[in-house]
Amino acid sequence: MFENLSERLERSFKILKGEGRITEINVAETLKDVRKALLDADVNYKVAKTFTDTVKNKAIGQNVLTSIQPGQLMVKLVHDELTALMGGETAEINYEGHPAVILMSGLQGSGKTTFSSKLALFLKKKKNRNPLLVACDVYRPAAIDQLKVLGEQIGVPVYSEPESKNPVQIALNAIKEAKQNNYNLVIIDTAGRLAIDEAMMQEISAIKEAVNPTETLFVVDSMTGQDAVNTAKEFNDRLDFTGVILTKLDGDTRGGAALSIRTVVNKPIKFIGTGEKMEAIDQFHPNRMADRILGMGDVVSLVERAQEQFDEEEAKKLQRKLAKNQFDFNDFLTQIAQIKKMGNIKDLMAMIPGVGKAIKDMDIDDNAFKSVEAIIYSMTPEERTNPDIINASRRARIARGSGTDIQEVNRLMKQFEMIRKTMKTVAGGKFGKMPGMPRFGR
Repeated sequence: MFENLSERLERSFKILKGEGRITEINVAETLKDVRKALLDADVNYKVAKTFTDTVKNKAIGQNVLTSIQPGQLMVKLVHDELTALMGGETAEINYEGHPAVILMSGLQGSGKTTFSSKLALFLKKKKNRNPLLVACDVYRPAAIDQLKVLGEQIGVPVYSEPESKNPVQIALNAIKEAKQNNYNLVIIDTAGRLAIDEAMMQEISAIKEAVNPTETLFVVDSMTGQDAVNTAKEFNDRLDFTGVILTKLDGDTRGGAALSIRTVVNKPIKFIGTGEKMEAIDQFHPNRMADRILGMGDVVSLVERAQEQFDEEEAKKLQRKLAKNQFDFNDFLTQIAQIKKMGNIKDLMAMIPGVGKAIKDMDIDDNAFKSVEAIIYSMTPEERTNPDIINASRRARIARGSGTDIQEVNRLMKQFEMIRKTMKTVAGGKFGKMPGMPRFGR
């Protein structure tokens, strides 16, 4: 996400490169290019103009410290203004109540049902809530079944009344069910439409009035660009929602919705969807997003994702094995599983400062570990536990069994040995993820 915008902004800042001081002329030239970059990213025109005018007013007359170049100062000003544009502070979700009620709204196809489940899992794991999902989409035939499948996948119960066509009553009954069974959080998935219509608005307004939700969240597909902002405004005028959720930010999005929506509706972005997996949900942090847009990476989010997969007991076992040089392919598989749970590989790499630009045009397959896993699963239990016994004939058999060739098996064995040596060297530390993992494949 934001790759094109990041590249355009970087080019804009180069206008000031080598300049000894900031002047009205070189600032105007730089910000003209910045405004074009924002418009190309589908940012609302008024938002883009106000943004560049604000940066210009702050830049003119700035005393540039001897240790800071004009280009660096401009990057800081743009970073600060981008952060402010997207809300400034991280907006927390309000889940207080007995039970707390979160009402989900949005058009059909925005990812509302899936995100309801992701949010339930997030609040269950991160905030120790006991959620109940509620199926209030009585029109889309597969909506109830979809929510039930997702609920079962994440271990969260789903309340539904398949024979009822009254979403208001379903929602009220679900809240009674939650109170009786000690669920302290109710997430209501409502019906969407392909376009905004009066019947849809009346229905969700009636649900909101009946259940008096703690939060009313608007789910929007960020890939729809400026249309997403216009839709958000219409929903907000009728619903007065409390926050926005942007889905599909991992896709080919230009980023205009994320940069415009906060200003247009004056409501905070609270969460973003970063992939298809149930764990692919992040709380929205304006300052971290500004870092990523300007190519500075997002190390804090990367570390947080790693910590989520960190199992202290498993780490202690691994540390003891490393100290004795007993790291084997079973441990290797565990580490791969942890990395995969952290999310999209290219997205993770882009969080490392300086790496995003380097991998911009690289095709990094999320299934990059498949051949590695196939090779390991083709080993016998004894071979996985004792890699040193894998001789030439065993490697040939493993290659045939995994559908790979002997070169791939040899390459994996060599890389595994390098990792084992590296990890043994630093075995004095704690391990929740595999450090220094080499790139696999050709």
